[in-house]
Order: sequence, then C-alpha cells, then structure tokens
Amino acid sequence: MRAVRDLRSGGPEVLEVTEVAEPELTPGGVLIEVTAAGLNRADVLQRQGHYPVPEDATDVFGLEVSGTVLELGQEVPETLGFAVGDRVVALVDSGGYAERAVAPWEQVLPLPDGVDPVAAAGLPEVAATVFSNVFMAAVAREGETLLVHGGAGGIGTHAIQVARALGMRVLATVGSAEKARVVEELGATAISYRDEDFVVRARELTDGRGVDVILDVVGAKYLEPNLRALAANGRIVVIGMQGGAKGELDVGLLLQKRAALIGTTLRARPATEKAAIMAAVREHVWPLLASGAVRPLVSRTFPLDQVREAHEYFDSGSHVGKVLLSM
Repeated sequence: MRAVRDLRSGGPEVLEVTEVAEPELTPGGVLIEVTAAGLNRADVLQRQGHYPVPEDATDVFGLEVSGTVLELGQEVPETLGFAVGDRVVALVDSGGYAERAVAPWEQVLPLPDGVDPVAAAGLPEVAATVFSNVFMAAVAREGETLLVHGGAGGIGTHAIQVARALGMRVLATVGSAEKARVVEELGATAISYRDEDFVVRARELTDGRGVDVILDVVGAKYLEPNLRALAANGRIVVIGMQGGAKGELDVGLLLQKRAALIGTTLRARPATEKAAIMAAVREHVWPLLASGAVRPLVSRTFPLDQVREAHEYFDSGSHVGKVLLSM
C-alpha cells in the first residue's frame, strides 16, 4: 500500500509517498481502509525530529483517520456494533498517512450522522484533545468563560463550537481579520494578538473578572500573561509549545488566584486513558455533530501524493480549520 513514513527529519521536502507492507491486524484492532487523514501539529513536530514515534507504533505518519471497516480482530467485542463495511473514524498512535490503518477498537467511533466522510478525518484528534482538556481536565462548566489561543486552527475552531454548544462564553485569539471573522461566526469574541493585549482585552470583556479556563497552544511565552488573564479559581491547560518550552511563572499570583496549571499530551497517554476519552467524546460530542451544533471545518484537502504541499500549507499558518489528506 502507499504510505508516508518518518524516514528523516526536516522540512516538508523530506516527506515522500512509498510502498510499504499493509499493517497487521491485532487481536483487539480494527483494520480500516482509509478515506482521509488529518494533519496535526504533532505531525509537524515529528517531521522535524522533535516528537519521537512510540516504540510499539509504526513509523508511518498520521494520528487520525476516517474510513471503512475491512476486518475486525478476534478480540473486538461483538457488543461494539461494528461490521465490515461500516464507516468510522479513529484515533491512531501512528499510521494514518496510508491507504490502510489499524486502530485499537476502543479508539474507533462510528461516522457521525450527517458528517462528510472526508471531513470526518479531522475530528478524532481535535475532539479528543478538546474534550479531555477543557471538560475532563479543567472541568469547564456551563456559564464559564473559555479563552482559546489559536482560535482559527483545527483545535480552536472545534473548541469554540463545543464550548458554545455546552453553554460557555468563548474568547479566541487570532492573527488576522479573516480569522477573526471565522471565529466570530462560530460564536466567539475575537481578540487580535497582533494589535491588542489579550490580557487587557480579556479582562475588559469579563468586567475585570478574568476568564475561567484557558486552552493554550503557545506554552512558555504565554505562561505569565495567561495567569494575569485568569479569574480566581481559574484553570490553564497547556497543550503546545509554539512559544517555547521554558518560562517564568509568578507562583505568588498562582496561589493568590487559587489557580491550576495543567499540562497534557494525548499521544503518550496509556491506552486505558485514550479509551475513556474516546468514550466521553462519543457520549458528549457526537450528538452535537449529529444535531449540527458542531461541524468540522476543513481549510483544504490534498491528495496523498501532495503530502509535501499539504505540510507547506499547514506550516504557513494560513489555514482556518483542518488540513486533510485524501486517499
């Protein structure tokens, strides 16, 4: 089958489609004929040599797919309700940039009602990331205010929609007028990080109180301003390091605000934790997709043969929503 392997580190130019053996079906796995795969920041970090592949995972890129069930492992429970030919989406440890992939059955969900099979490839990673961090780790609640950094990206656009659907107010930082328009159409209040101090603006928009939860992809650069933008008993969840890995934090202010600073990753979580996250996504997020309250936003879809161009586009930062590869 055709696939994109992690053979050397560097820019998009190191990516190439090669012929590889089809993945072996595991006892608890689901073999999927891939329709499309989503691009994620983790793929870029892996390509650059900063995100090692887990020891027991394939060196084929890709953490999320949509597709059709080809075969079920002998230990996949019959109560799961999947059959050969069913359309599904899956969170995979790696192996998504390929014509076929194997996912643990606990990380496979049915294609949401009414969602395009290609667009659905952009759902597993963002849905699991947003729900596990905002609602499971930070315990966000109806009536609270969420600040999302990078509001126009794949994670940001999904987080805005889910939070709004679950009764939260959302503020989102963006870098352009076009992206501001998109996040506002989704129900968030846009804050330009180029032209505005997001701390001042966030406090103005909350009558000086501050925000309750912050979903942060920037990391070190935003540690101190995030804390200043936070309300008492607020929670900051750091899921990325685009602004560096090391920074200073005013512990006195952290204590004064009785705040929580949470750092997480998804790929390295134990299988039991991923299973619990995907079960929660199916229970809480899938009905929102079926009702139309949440929808996948796709910026561009590239054929697998144009994987280099897809990564160049992703690296440019001009995308709004997800970037996908179709098989």
